Amino acid sequence: MTPSSFKTVLITGIAGGIGRATASLFSKKGWRVIGVDRKPFGGTFPADGLFIQSDIADPDALEAIFSQARDFTDHLHALVNNAALQIAKPLLDTSVEEWDAVMASNLRSVFLSTKLAHPLLKAAGRSAIVNVSSVHAVQTSANIAAYAASKGGLLALTRALAIEFAPDNIRVNAILPGAVDTPMLRAGLDRGHVDGDDIHTRLDNLARKTVNGRIGRPEEIAHAIYFLADETQSSFMTGQAMIVDGGATARLSTE
Repeated sequence: MTPSSFKTVLITGIAGGIGRATASLFSKKGWRVIGVDRKPFGGTFPADGLFIQSDIADPDALEAIFSQARDFTDHLHALVNNAALQIAKPLLDTSVEEWDAVMASNLRSVFLSTKLAHPLLKAAGRSAIVNVSSVHAVQTSANIAAYAASKGGLLALTRALAIEFAPDNIRVNAILPGAVDTPMLRAGLDRGHVDGDDIHTRLDNLARKTVNGRIGRPEEIAHAIYFLADETQSSFMTGQAMIVDGGATARLSTE
């Protein structure tokens, strides 16, 4: 088959809330999905796709992942760098090993995945990279410094890649989700930034901090990712950071 006969996307962190929703949407849109996660996917993976259980924080594992990807396809129309590790604790209590683990999962993996994916992306003719950053890249809070730093670095990397890859017709953009109801969000609600004695109260109080008064759904982030990946919708966008946060970053924090 020629690259134009079908479209293929590789999504990391596919077993999480946003990754799973993104895989479902791309599949419904007719794309073949290659999914990567260190956890089992569970449930039913798209029948025409490929699931690889592996850890993108390990450079040797990434080499093996893209070896399998090359066996599966000779092109990629999109790479979605979605996998992430969040360590929620004060900076003074964060060890070097924890800091390095966050950087390896959230930033170094994107650097290496992009290098390994480049020949497949270039072969597609016109393609896109979508880096899943976070609102913590632009506005953050206490006890999440390593994560915020990694996501801020991802924005700078996005801009640099957009410039370098433009001659190869590869667009590179980032999406910055705000509070989205995922396992990662729920796991991080005990770091003291939201009041409440139980998970449901903390979720309600977090929702009140957004302009539209609710927490996002993974499916809403998936649609934004698809917009950035789809050449027919965002062909004139590259090097950009798109915030999808229910208006949380629009409100002045002192009011």
